[in-house]
Amino acid sequence: MKILFYSFISISFLILIESCKKNNDNGVPIAAVDIYIYANNPSFINLNAIGGWVYITGGVRGILVYRKSTSEFMAYDRNCTYQSSDACATVIVDATNIIATDTCCHSKFSMYDGSVLQAPAGLPLKAYSTTFDGNVLHIYN
Repeated sequence: MKILFYSFISISFLILIESCKKNNDNGVPIAAVDIYIYANNPSFINLNAIGGWVYITGGVRGILVYRKSTSEFMAYDRNCTYQSSDACATVIVDATNIIATDTCCHSKFSMYDGSVLQAPAGLPLKAYSTTFDGNVLHIYN
């Protein structure tokens, strides 16, 4: 009887682990991202200044790209980490141009590092990796 119980626990644990693979560690579904942005493209002129940002297509609900410094960019999925499966769980940049807000749950996130500034979200925005060679910004996971 004990062996059957432990087998059940082991199988349940494996099922739990497999079900968690559908989302990353902040609850946002996984989407393949491999995007190149050329700095001289007029569509991305806002990224030429530190603190500039743009929305681009990609990720789960779009990607918010923010220029953190002359050589560093941040790229976040616009899918809010609180109740991420809700249809309205999409962040937008507010009037301050430094905070991304989910208009559904009213969570607020720092565009500088994606951290939560206001609950109910408890997890930061999902960030994608970036590299910048002075001309081309690569966003990927």
